[in-house]
Amino acid sequence: MNPILENLTGTAGMTDQVVATDLLISAKTGVRNYAIALTETASDEVRTVLEQHLQDAIRTHEQITAYMMKQGWYHAYNAPEQIQLDIENAQTALNMQ
Repeated sequence: MNPILENLTGTAGMTDQVVATDLLISAKTGVRNYAIALTETASDEVRTVLEQHLQDAIRTHEQITAYMMKQGWYHAYNAPEQIQLDIENAQTALNMQ
């Protein structure tokens, strides 16, 4: 990416991994919010729409997770590896200050 554009947009120092992680967190939040909204609605029409949005959000979450796992940025099935990666990422963030 263009360094000038990075400075203007505030993305300097952001890596693809950081962006993907933020997107994954947002996707998880979306899934959670749609599920909560489904439990709160009394309208069949609204429920139908929310169910479709929930399914779309779940698929998006799955795609982001698969991408991150393929890149080696997310170890969903190996907690010790994920913890080590989280520690390394935290250390990198601390060293950027």
